[in-house]
Amino acid sequence: MDYFHYLDGVLHAEDVPVPDIAAAVGTPFYLYSTATLKRHFQALDQSFAGMDHLTCFAVKACSNIAILRLFAGLGGGADIVSGGELYRALAAGIEPGKIVFSGVGKTRAEIRQALEAGILMFNLESAQELRVVAECATELGLVARISFRVNPDVDPQTHAYISTGLAKNKFGIPIAEALDLYRQARDPAGVEIVGVSCHIGSQLTKVSPFVDTIGKLKDFLGRLATHGITIRYLDLGGGLGIQYDQEQPPEPADYGAAVREALNDLDCTLILEPGRVIVGNAGIMVTRVLYTKTGEGGRKKFIVVDAGMNDLFRPSLYDAYHAIVPVVQGRRETTVADVVGPICETGDFLARDREVTAAEPGELLAVKSAGAYGFTMASNYNSRPRVPEVLVNDGEFHLIRRRETYEDLLRGEMIPDFLK
Repeated sequence: MDYFHYLDGVLHAEDVPVPDIAAAVGTPFYLYSTATLKRHFQALDQSFAGMDHLTCFAVKACSNIAILRLFAGLGGGADIVSGGELYRALAAGIEPGKIVFSGVGKTRAEIRQALEAGILMFNLESAQELRVVAECATELGLVARISFRVNPDVDPQTHAYISTGLAKNKFGIPIAEALDLYRQARDPAGVEIVGVSCHIGSQLTKVSPFVDTIGKLKDFLGRLATHGITIRYLDLGGGLGIQYDQEQPPEPADYGAAVREALNDLDCTLILEPGRVIVGNAGIMVTRVLYTKTGEGGRKKFIVVDAGMNDLFRPSLYDAYHAIVPVVQGRRETTVADVVGPICETGDFLARDREVTAAEPGELLAVKSAGAYGFTMASNYNSRPRVPEVLVNDGEFHLIRRRETYEDLLRGEMIPDFLK
């Protein structure tokens, strides 16, 4: 459930008319609902009530520090994949002891940064990374709490680009090889084995891949125990999907029940890394129609808007579906059209050959389910300033990121003396 709804034919975010926000901040912009964010976080977190667990929001899904602060206030932690995300999480007030560091390519500088911050755990991906983490910890006189990301070779039945748990994916260590690495990790100074980590993919719409994964992980934990390796944390990752179009993903309560049953009496703290399932449908992108045009002798229709692939990359990258609706409803016909942006690329589109409400220049459109992997994947391609982010709460809207300026585009660049 989300809190975007029509009132008297006008789209509202909670109790705030979307046109009022557009008039104040311009278009395009991202818009999030506090009530939806809270509801989604609590729905997932409460699915594991009474069970020792930690909900670590996947920062890569939506990294604005205002939203991270909201989750921190709800008791959440953070799943990070870079030093920049660590910096954001700490700036937002997330406790270091609730931060886990994932990712295949952590640099020495990032590892040292995380060690000095005192994070909960590193999810390691290779023997080489183990050596580097041990070296960094020893140099600093600290101990790194570690797990290895185990790859169970389970098909998540999702898009190939966001599948991470198959043997052919770059992530994790094959489960058949992981035991040797855990045995190696008992020796180096500077590291302490505390967990096992796994993440099989994103936008999963079935519970069965999670259940299959847990079965393999429980067997693996049993083998670790026979070698005297005790695990305190089981990081199951994230990946629970949302409805963009016709998908019917499981409800958080059903997901929680299935995971609980599969884990049974496993004696360790469960770490969850939800991202999309919390923020995906809690945000929209609002854009304005610039022009309409036709091609192929009038057979092809285009609706040209002021938001492009640099603002929302998912349709171009994954051919992902996002519903597009008018901000102000009316009795209008539908038409089949491409909704495209101003970027100088044929691949710049928000929808292709889609039946949409006919729109005219100046009208506002809302691109739904844009809260996850929307702004976080935005770029300055074509030298376009990145757009604002706005958060609605209790009948008011708050700017949580200003629109970039042309001066921002040049920040960090310089002309060397020989060109002056």
